[in-house]
Amino acid sequence: MRPWHVSLLALLLVGCDHGTKLAAARLLGDGPRSLIANVLELRYAENHDIAFSALSALHLPTPRAALIVVGLLVLAALVFSFRSLRNGDRRSDVGFTLVVAGAVGNLLDRIFRGYVVDFVHLAHWPVFNVADVLIAVGGILLATSLVPKKRAAP
Repeated sequence: MRPWHVSLLALLLVGCDHGTKLAAARLLGDGPRSLIANVLELRYAENHDIAFSALSALHLPTPRAALIVVGLLVLAALVFSFRSLRNGDRRSDVGFTLVVAGAVGNLLDRIFRGYVVDFVHLAHWPVFNVADVLIAVGGILLATSLVPKKRAAP
């Protein structure tokens, strides 16, 4: 993928993430909405912690500034690793793009709101958002792009 394709895709995905977060904030304030009984619901939640409330579980403070600085450092590391590790594989390009877009989406929440808006709730799983899905799917694509391809038999 060309750099401008990556940038455009990332920008569109960040826009999608924030559009869904704005809709969740406006439409889910009066309580959750069940989509599939006991399986999937939309529920507005403000996450002042990190994934899976890991910092709370460790009883560590979660200062907003520290989370923003760490987020910026991780984002910078992702961008630099993308530039240096590109192997021309579309799967890895898309994977990096999804991870970066998801990271930017959640980082913008932390910067401008002070928390991340989550709204998708699957039974027996923490509430999450579109950016989290982008990061997870992008990570899977990156991992699968690193697996050596089998060579065709001569």
